[in-house]
Amino acid sequence: MARPREFNEDEALLQATRLFWSKGYEGTSMADLLRATGLSKSSLYDTFGSKRDLFLAAFEAYRVERIRTMRGYLQSGPTAYAAIAAFFRMVLKHARAEDRPFGCMSCNEAAEMAPHDEEIQKLIERDFDGMENAFAEAIARGHADGSISASHDARQYARFLNATHHGLQIMARTRSQIDRMDDVLTVTLRALKGES
Repeated sequence: MARPREFNEDEALLQATRLFWSKGYEGTSMADLLRATGLSKSSLYDTFGSKRDLFLAAFEAYRVERIRTMRGYLQSGPTAYAAIAAFFRMVLKHARAEDRPFGCMSCNEAAEMAPHDEEIQKLIERDFDGMENAFAEAIARGHADGSISASHDARQYARFLNATHHGLQIMARTRSQIDRMDDVLTVTLRALKGES
């Protein structure tokens, strides 16, 4: 009879996710993972498989939670414009938080792994597509409620917002551009209103 697990698998995955998000795949050693999760080597391998398998599970957990949170922001608010503004203000708040990994795990891994890892590239493309779709739905709602200029179609605006989000996340990762992020957000929100 197998012994029951004496650890919380979700908590171990969360700790691994934060580590990969902070240090990247290559920068995270097995010793780092064992220390962060509190698991023995055999428990880690029995539960998650290889380091790569654990990374893929961590990335998927990150992606699912991020899209869920994003959709929650984008579907709330009195108008779509207000919802998008609230989402980006949350991004800036997180960028300034010292207790979080810096930047976006997808953007970080797009730079680190996607150029030479086709599987990771496809996962990141799926993540970016999910974000674009969430933005497009919000923009369409904004066109309908009149809070967002109809000068561009929803897909064009969604791609613009997606690129803005990724740029903000890269700025957050460098830590040297934090103060400039407010200017980016101001121009982005004006563009949605059709203002120059």
